[in-house]
Amino acid sequence: MSREDVKSPKHCANKQQLKLDKRYKKLFLAASATLSTISLLILLLWLILRPSKPEFALRQADVYQLNLIDLHLLNSSIQLTLSSKNPNQKMGIFYDQLQVYAAYKGQQITMGTSLPGFYQGQEESNLLTAFLAGSSVPVAPSFGYEVGRDQSAGRFVLKIKAMGRLRWKLGSWVSGRYRFNVDCVAVMPFGPTLPTAPLTLSQPTRCSTTL
Repeated sequence: MSREDVKSPKHCANKQQLKLDKRYKKLFLAASATLSTISLLILLLWLILRPSKPEFALRQADVYQLNLIDLHLLNSSIQLTLSSKNPNQKMGIFYDQLQVYAAYKGQQITMGTSLPGFYQGQEESNLLTAFLAGSSVPVAPSFGYEVGRDQSAGRFVLKIKAMGRLRWKLGSWVSGRYRFNVDCVAVMPFGPTLPTAPLTLSQPTRCSTTL
């Protein structure tokens, strides 16, 4: 028997390792192809359906308290109602997080209030109520002056802001989480003499939503 006909254990082990490597490579390629196909289908569905962002409107806002403790600390309390609508005909929306606060002249004047998460079906609308309050909230020394200017102008301009995370639902498929921000402007009649509380939103207003 010639030397070439003798196969060493090392040679056999190498052949077995090559077979295993080829098998793992085939499995890896098959798994990659499957994942790529699924991802492509999801992307195509997403591009075809193109979900529209939710629509928000400020229905009611009542300012019960805006009291300066000194030049830079404020106590505040505001009651509001927001409407939320899912304009999509084929997609539902999971709202996982939603926090609302009020701002005036670029300054946050209440603490953030968290609203419970909820699911919104296709073309469904919901009313969301929140009570916003702040105790000894730091504000700029010019806060009182700005309120006085609004009072002289006869209107008080308040901003209601919301932020959160949502997921889209199509059949049994649910997307990852997306951040969204909502901005509402509330214009309220205000003076020239200080009226009895509350200051009230004159008419409902649409809000802008960004994703």
